[in-house]
Amino acid sequence: ETGDMNETGGKEAIETARSTRKHTLASMAALVKVATCNLNQWAMDFWNNLERIKESIKEAKRQGCTFRTGPELEITGYGCEDFFLEHDTFLHSWESLADILKSGVTEGILCDIGMPVMHRNVSYNCRVVLLNSKIIGVRPKYLLANDGNYRELRYFTPWWIDPSSSGFGEVEDYFLPTRVQEVTGQVKVPIGIFAVSALDTVVSFETCEELFTPQSPHIALSADGVEIIANGSGSHTSLRRLDKRIDLVKGATSKAGGVYLYANQKGCDGGRLYYDGCAMIWVNGSLVAQGSQFGPLDEVEVTVATVNLSDVRSFRSNFIARSHQASSTPSVHRIEVDFRLGPSNPLALKPSPAMTPKIHDPMEEIAYGPSAWLWDYLRRSGQRGYFLPLSGGADSSSTATMVAIMCQRVVEELNSGSERSKAQTLADIRKITKRPEYTPADWKDLCGRIFVTCYMASKYSGDETRERARLLAEEIGAIHTSILIDDITSAVQSTFQNVVVHSDKISKEAVKTNPQMDGSWMENIALQNIQARSRMVMSYFMAQLMPWATEGDDTKGGALLVLGSANVDEALRGYYTKYDCSAADINPIGGINKRDLKAFLEWAGKNKGISVLQRVADAKPSAELTGAEGAQLDEEDMGMSYDELGDLGYCRKIMKCGPLSTYLKLRNTWSDGRRITPSKRATGDKAPKLFEEQVAQKVKDFYFYNAINRHKMTTLTPSYHAENYSPDDNRFDLRPFLQCATFDAQFAALDAAVAQASASSS
Repeated sequence: ETGDMNETGGKEAIETARSTRKHTLASMAALVKVATCNLNQWAMDFWNNLERIKESIKEAKRQGCTFRTGPELEITGYGCEDFFLEHDTFLHSWESLADILKSGVTEGILCDIGMPVMHRNVSYNCRVVLLNSKIIGVRPKYLLANDGNYRELRYFTPWWIDPSSSGFGEVEDYFLPTRVQEVTGQVKVPIGIFAVSALDTVVSFETCEELFTPQSPHIALSADGVEIIANGSGSHTSLRRLDKRIDLVKGATSKAGGVYLYANQKGCDGGRLYYDGCAMIWVNGSLVAQGSQFGPLDEVEVTVATVNLSDVRSFRSNFIARSHQASSTPSVHRIEVDFRLGPSNPLALKPSPAMTPKIHDPMEEIAYGPSAWLWDYLRRSGQRGYFLPLSGGADSSSTATMVAIMCQRVVEELNSGSERSKAQTLADIRKITKRPEYTPADWKDLCGRIFVTCYMASKYSGDETRERARLLAEEIGAIHTSILIDDITSAVQSTFQNVVVHSDKISKEAVKTNPQMDGSWMENIALQNIQARSRMVMSYFMAQLMPWATEGDDTKGGALLVLGSANVDEALRGYYTKYDCSAADINPIGGINKRDLKAFLEWAGKNKGISVLQRVADAKPSAELTGAEGAQLDEEDMGMSYDELGDLGYCRKIMKCGPLSTYLKLRNTWSDGRRITPSKRATGDKAPKLFEEQVAQKVKDFYFYNAINRHKMTTLTPSYHAENYSPDDNRFDLRPFLQCATFDAQFAALDAAVAQASASSS
């Protein structure tokens, strides 16, 4: 009996030792598998947005993750704009969340979902935290984005935190909608700034803009012992901008330690912006997982990493100054959950190794951002394809190249994407082409099904541009056409010649009705403009008829979308005709400057197998409205070079400079011996001679032309946002369209500065 008791006691001691060793290993390893994602959501597309969210959670679970975060406002899509002012938007958001809870996908995984929430009749941009088909809490955003393209304060209210109190304030009770109560059995949940305290770690959240602010929440959260921070974001692309985002996330963990998950939307969700994904997971300043920025075209992209929380604890505890600060940091409210993020067997996982961040160069950004934006727009618009007036110049050739790259990427996705993405892509292709059995043989075959180009010639068009347009269309497989617009412009002039004047206030015999190209400036510009506007009319006429004209009634109808090709510098200067062929449905290059477009053509010629593009890039830009290429050059017409326009636009928009400040900056930037383009407004004896005078006159010319042409910018074709000095009047660059173009006080101050500078140098 004694022996049996000793044997039993020995077994218990062994089991206790094994259990202790197991827990010791778990404590030492503390490995957790987490997931973030890029989702291609569409504003107000509730049902499909819901399916993409659920699929991302399922994918995270399939890969063994116990935590999943997603993009900002992922249930609605970020770009809903004034739809956020409608109560129905909140109602349908809760319907989607109820579906997620009811489906059971959150069993065994902590999920962080972005959606709008109304609390006490106030609208908030929120994260809703779910676990095991229950709501853990609602975390509202308290630092809202309200500059550039962002207008969050128009739709939402920041969560108020008393600045006189320490920490993040108290949480309140949020009473759930009846439908959600019926699903979860919960009546109310906490709302406020909180952390989720699991059995083995602490998780908390910040949303998009909160990362970019000087006093980001992650600083205090990290000091308070939060080990995993998730950021659901709605960040759009701009050229040369991703490195800033990467530096911010890296800095969040390299100084404070911890695990940081960044999620983002990816794609065009219905507007000018392209959300560029790049979901990331960082640990103690090291990147361990990164999603794509522009591709693949898969609507659901889940990024997974295994992180070691022991490394976080070691990093922080050995940073003595940080520990000193942390010891007196106010505590964030904690919501305890009976859930463990780590596995029962800690040795079943291996930490994800560190990696180098992938950042596309600017030419890749131009190639892959607009091409993905074009694909999203086309497949969601329900139209048949694209139509482009192809002049053979740099701008329209850039647009055509982006369509070609779009076709290359679509066929690549069809061949090498995930099974889910292959099925979606093929369904989209067949929907666009109206052919339920069609599968493209290659990218040129697809291009020939959905892309029509037209060289719209006049008597002033040259053989070189005609040939470049033909060769480019041939190389990319587009259906290429040509027309002569002379009959249209002649008909307009004939109509004007027959104008009947009914007023007695002028002499009918004195009325001039036969304008000439070599006549006055007013005659010349009117005859140029009617050429440009005729091309716009024919573009829309052909876009509606070409599917019928080329393929017959068996295609079941459908029109083409007209593509524009005016660049950002021309828009700034107003160097285009209002309602000409720059007036289109969408414009993929409207936010890109001429310098970058020329470099892009050279890059695409070498990297995308379109050899004629180098020939296009080498040509000098010309409108060909008064003579063949070379007889009318853009930079001579404008009285400023594209390089000068880029610098002027940068000062005006990005540096927030008026005329005087622009002059003070550019007198230094342009002091490298470069030639300054002669002014169109100050000529002859009035032409500036000294360097300071030339810079000042260029600044005056720019602000004058920008002011008198501001009305044109109210009609700019919706364009892919790429450059932060874009003059897009819709939401990005908000200014009056009737401006005082004399700038009397501003130019007087500028003249005084020039006089002072000239006196100092003499």
